[in-house]
Amino acid sequence: MLTVVVLFGGRSSEHTISCATAGGVLSAIDRSKYRVIPVGITRAGAFTLQPDDAAQFALNPAAMPGVADNGTRVFWPDSALSRELRYRDAAGASHSLGDIDVVFPILHGPFGEDGTVQGLIELSGLPYVGNGVLASALGMDKHFTKSVLEAAGVRVAPWVTVTPHQWSTDNELWRERVRQLGLPLFVKPARAGSSVGVTKVHSYDDLDAALAVAFAEDSKALIETAVVGRELECGVLSGRAGGQTRVSVAGEIIVTGREFYDFDAKYLDVSAAQLVCPAELPEGELREMQHIAARAFDAIGGSGLARVDFFFTGTEFVVNELNTMPGFTPISMYPKCWEASGFSYPELIDELIQLGIEAIR
Repeated sequence: MLTVVVLFGGRSSEHTISCATAGGVLSAIDRSKYRVIPVGITRAGAFTLQPDDAAQFALNPAAMPGVADNGTRVFWPDSALSRELRYRDAAGASHSLGDIDVVFPILHGPFGEDGTVQGLIELSGLPYVGNGVLASALGMDKHFTKSVLEAAGVRVAPWVTVTPHQWSTDNELWRERVRQLGLPLFVKPARAGSSVGVTKVHSYDDLDAALAVAFAEDSKALIETAVVGRELECGVLSGRAGGQTRVSVAGEIIVTGREFYDFDAKYLDVSAAQLVCPAELPEGELREMQHIAARAFDAIGGSGLARVDFFFTGTEFVVNELNTMPGFTPISMYPKCWEASGFSYPELIDELIQLGIEAIR
């Protein structure tokens, strides 16, 4: 039996979504194959041993889950020659959790999805699920994601990236650059997910307020042209043993009563959006979308998994974002797309763990 550390929570504004993902994984992972050690990172960054209780971390819009600081502290192996995980209980006594085989980091946002935790795990010499340091960092930073994809010939929406200092010291210069993008616009933190800090702008007069929201999440903001089209997504998995990248069928997000698919629509208001999977898409267009998704994943050096989000204008696919640790709750689009492609939720978890064990970093 393999021992898996499920690592969740974290310091980002997506802490609760990570916990909800953990609840889904804890409920579905095959206990006949895996011994599970839940390690929760508090909002202050403490690594704690958490109860192996899926219900405690279930997605609940009325009371979103979180990692409570229970006084325990988890310590990674003291060298790359060891795989022993230890912890200190609330009374101060030290204990061994035994050797671990693989880490499953289901963290969203900065300090978890951006390569930082991946680097920590690599320094410990442990296998882990998902993308490596570089791909995680690229996928987290929307500016550099777009730059790499554009260089690889993948169509992305026109954009500019600006810092608070640039906006305040050369305001007219940056406003002119933004005006060249046209309206409407989306203003986003460069390094955040789950639509946190995102505003749709219909008037240039609203730019300052939108940038204030984005800058509250990050030290730079992305301003991009709003592309009109269907919102489509697909899941990506690495190929086994270095084989061809695999892409799921397409899913579609149909938003009702909101400007866009924001945080509330994703997690709090089930009536705000409909997730349709598989999406109605002719075979030729689906193949084209899958080809672009694989190309985008390979362009950033992806490993393990990703979700690629598109706008389909009716004539072309525009990549909106590439998410290297997509929402992974049972109701999320990523597992839904793979379920429609032949992987059940427990089978998908198993496949990701196996990919993490065999990955060469």
